[in-house]
Amino acid sequence: MKKVVYLLACSCLVAGVLVSCGTQKKTNASKGQSTVILSYSKSLKAPEDQSLNLPVDKDGYITIFDGKTFKGWRGYGKDRVPSKWTIEDGCIKFNGTGGGEAQDGDGGDLLFAHKFKNFELELEWKVAKGSNSGIMYLVQEVTSKDKDGNDVLEPLYYSALEYQILDNENHPDARLGRNGNRQSASLYDMIPAVPQNSKPYGQWNKAKILVYKGTVVHGQNDKNVLEFHLWTKQWTEMLQASKFSESSLPLAFKLLNNCGGENREGFIALQDHGDDVWYRNIRVKVLE
Repeated sequence: MKKVVYLLACSCLVAGVLVSCGTQKKTNASKGQSTVILSYSKSLKAPEDQSLNLPVDKDGYITIFDGKTFKGWRGYGKDRVPSKWTIEDGCIKFNGTGGGEAQDGDGGDLLFAHKFKNFELELEWKVAKGSNSGIMYLVQEVTSKDKDGNDVLEPLYYSALEYQILDNENHPDARLGRNGNRQSASLYDMIPAVPQNSKPYGQWNKAKILVYKGTVVHGQNDKNVLEFHLWTKQWTEMLQASKFSESSLPLAFKLLNNCGGENREGFIALQDHGDDVWYRNIRVKVLE
């Protein structure tokens, strides 16, 4: 994966193109518009990168979903978008049947195929009654060998942090875990979102995730609801107290304890949990 660097002090403006260590940001001054070129990782099966040219707003946010196409998106471990993910009224929708996580025919998690390191993600989401999903970040595509020596793709959640998406009133997960740490905007099974200010099913909620040099903040409906720090003793202790403990899921524990891998970066993904969920207005600001 190519490392993309944005607008450093060494940048220079040449013929209307801002060039920064291999990344290009094109600006149309008369219209106040700009675009940024990102690399696109096809998959483990075809790892060569392609280029994405995406719009950037006046505040520096990159629009990673245009409301019309799946440009830049693909399934986890796949080179295409699974058919259970569709575009409806300017939203990304997962069409569930209530069959549980990743069990609905041509489903599976959906990811934006560029890795981010330090970033702020904003989007809006809503769920149907009783629905469950998640915003996954610092995602890796990890394989291991089976008993016959074949490569097997490990579940996405083994390597990713999860911002929980949930109908708190009607899904049983809201009453599991500890102290509400499986409710909406929580760091799933580890830290509860406080205050718990999600709106009921069928209504739009705002989500924000900030990742900066190990500090992570979750926001919900314009309030910050939790903060934690990766790659610390406290982080390891939280993992050990969760369903991802070394005794319960040793590979997941190992990956999450060093989440983001060697480069401490990863994909952003939306979870297939078998239920109807909608996402829109998805944008990312890269932080340096």
